[in-house]
Amino acid sequence: MPCEGCMERDNKSTDPTTEFLLLGFSELLCLRVLLFLIFLIVHLVTLAGNVMIFIAVVMEPSRPPMLFFLCQLSVIELCYTLVIVPRALLSLIVVDGSTISFIGCAAQMHLFVALGGAECFLLVAMSYDRYVAICQPLHYVAVMSEGLCLRLAVACCLGGFAVALGLTVAVFRLPFCQSRRINHFFCDVPAMLHLACTRSYTPELPLLAACVLLLLLPFLLILTSYVCIAAALLRVTPSVGRCKAFSTCVSHLAITLLHYGCATFMYIRPKSSYSPAHDKMVSLVYTNITPLLYPFIYSLRNKEIRGALRKMLKRKKTAQLN
Repeated sequence: MPCEGCMERDNKSTDPTTEFLLLGFSELLCLRVLLFLIFLIVHLVTLAGNVMIFIAVVMEPSRPPMLFFLCQLSVIELCYTLVIVPRALLSLIVVDGSTISFIGCAAQMHLFVALGGAECFLLVAMSYDRYVAICQPLHYVAVMSEGLCLRLAVACCLGGFAVALGLTVAVFRLPFCQSRRINHFFCDVPAMLHLACTRSYTPELPLLAACVLLLLLPFLLILTSYVCIAAALLRVTPSVGRCKAFSTCVSHLAITLLHYGCATFMYIRPKSSYSPAHDKMVSLVYTNITPLLYPFIYSLRNKEIRGALRKMLKRKKTAQLN
């Protein structure tokens, strides 16, 4: 379906001088101040939690593979929130919406998708780490070497940025509506597709391809890893040992279900089911609340992170006493 208020196509929609108007939350006149304060606090707590995990891991002299991957996850979440949340907070202040340039909108979409995609691939690497630790414990040190972890980390980032670049180029080559009014607080993919002046479903194909590469394939790889882990745990005779081994996977499982569940709900659906008001609220929660939960889940469930945080706080206390 064509976008609202679109009477004709604009052949200059790919002009770099084009500007878009992000409407944000202009309809929430009464709740904007309250939402701004709530999400500002959530944003600051999220930044503090991820920074603490990053510093604690960096200060750790010997970093196991899982700590290395958690450090990368914290960096991704930091960048992810800084790309989206400041403009979301701005949209709660500005009454009539805020303008964003064509290049700025494309860059924001690219970074948002790239960081989300890198996180999808990183969760696969972390599931492989759990697979090797449980199914091949005697070869864990040799297999999960520092070089392999570094190569996996680089591959996750490059894969996410490559898929995001293709999706961004495909989306911003579309003819957009003359009004260029985006009923969202950032340049999200469904919002931009909704703005495109076309009756066909062809523009949705790049998003579908990106969902297959960033969501479906990684999720199948994670599922395969956990099927192998489950089969290995069933062969463990003492139930105590089985529970202890499975407890090392709980935090990763929680993050995986949270990340893939929200992303699937947001992006794997037809354009006709897009609801701007509903999607804005879901995106606000998805881009603010879920990054807040990640540090808490890992700090509460992962003993390596808890140990690194305790050591960091102990060093800080010792330095203050000295």
